[in-house]
Amino acid sequence: MTDDHAIADEVLDLVNIALSKGEHWMAYNRSLYFIDKTDVYFFSDGGDAEQFARDNISDRDSFHVLHFNGVEDVLKQVPYGKALAETEQYQLNQRDVDANPLFNREGNAFTDALIDHIEEQQQTNILSLSNQKIMNQKNFDYLKDQVKFTGFGEGLENELKGKIEKQSPDFQIAHKAKFGNDDVSAVLHFKKSTETDMYFFNRYDVSLKPEQSKEDMSQTFYINKGSNITLKEAYNLMNGRAVNKELTNREDQVYNAWVQLDFKETDAHANYKMKQFHENYGYDIHAVLDKHPIKELSNEQDRTRLVESLQKGNRQSVTFIKDGNEQKQFIEANPQFKTINIYDSNMQRISNKQGQDEKQGNSERQSSKQNAKEKQSGADDSDGAPKASNKRRERQKNSIGG
Repeated sequence: MTDDHAIADEVLDLVNIALSKGEHWMAYNRSLYFIDKTDVYFFSDGGDAEQFARDNISDRDSFHVLHFNGVEDVLKQVPYGKALAETEQYQLNQRDVDANPLFNREGNAFTDALIDHIEEQQQTNILSLSNQKIMNQKNFDYLKDQVKFTGFGEGLENELKGKIEKQSPDFQIAHKAKFGNDDVSAVLHFKKSTETDMYFFNRYDVSLKPEQSKEDMSQTFYINKGSNITLKEAYNLMNGRAVNKELTNREDQVYNAWVQLDFKETDAHANYKMKQFHENYGYDIHAVLDKHPIKELSNEQDRTRLVESLQKGNRQSVTFIKDGNEQKQFIEANPQFKTINIYDSNMQRISNKQGQDEKQGNSERQSSKQNAKEKQSGADDSDGAPKASNKRRERQKNSIGG
C-alpha cells in the first residue's frame, strides 16, 4: 500500500472511530494541497464544529464543516470524495469533474489516494460477494438435496434459498404432510456454522396423533452422518413400528440395525429413546416371512419389494393363502420378538400363530396329498408283486430239487 493509501485509510478509520463515539460533525481543512489525519476534526455538536472553523481561519487554513452518519456521507460531501454505490458494497459513481471541484486540481495526492482506496475496497467487496454467492449456492444445493432425500420433497426450495440469503445465525422451516388419514407437522432446524458461513440441517421436530393414541405426540429426529430417518420412517416409528437402517457409530463404522421407539423411556429432552436390534440379535426377516403362506414370496421381485417396504417400517398389504383361497391381510416387522405382526383387512390384529398354523396346515394338506398319491401308487404295484415273488420261489424250488 502507498503512503497516500495509508493516509486515506487513516482518515476513514478516524471517521469510524468518531461514529463509535457519537461524533457526527467533522471539520476538515480545505485549503491544503495535501490533507492527512491531522487536518480533520470531529465533534458531537454542530455548534462546536462551526465555532472551531471560525476560530481557525488564517491565510493558510480554511475549515469546512459537514454532518455525517456514516463513512459514505463523508465521501459524498467532501470535495475529494466519490459517491458510494447503490447496493450493499461500495461502488463508485461516474466520475464527474464538473460536479466535484477538487477533481480539477491536478495531482491532488489525497484525492487520488481516496479514490484508489475506494476502488480497491470495491473490488475486494465484489470478489468477496462473488465468493459468498458461490458458497451460498453450493450450500443451498447440498441442503436442498438433503431435505429432499430426508423425505420433505422439493416444495421447500424457495423458502430455503431465501433463508440462506438472509444469513441469520439460524432459521426454521415448517412443513405439513399427510399419511393415510393422519396429518403430520414438522419443523426443520438449520444452523450456521460458527467457523464458516455454511448452514447445516441439524434436526427436525415431528408432531402427530398416532393411530393407536388418543393424544398428540412429538419427537425430534437428528440428522446424522449416515442414512437419515426419513419423514415417512419417522411417522412409522411414532406409530410403534420398527425401521431397518444403516447406521454409523462413533468410530465412523457402518452397521445395520432395526430401530424402534421405546415408549416407556424418554431422554432429557422428553424424546422417546430408541431401541436397536443389531444384526447379531438374530432377526432374519426373510426366514420369518417364509414361515407364513404369503403369495408374494413365490416371486423374487415381489419378495424384494415386500422386504424393502417392511424395512422402511411400513405396514404392508400382502396376500395370504388359506385353504386354497386368497385373503388380503397386512403385516409389519417385529424384530424385538423375531416375528411379524399380522392384521386383517379391518386392521385388527391376528395371532401370529394363526398365520403360521395356516402355513403348517397348507403344508400338511400338501403332505397328505403327496402321501395319498404314494399310497395309491403302491397299491397299484401290489397286484403284480406276489406273482413275481411266487415265480422266484418256484424257480428256487426247482433249483434245489435239481
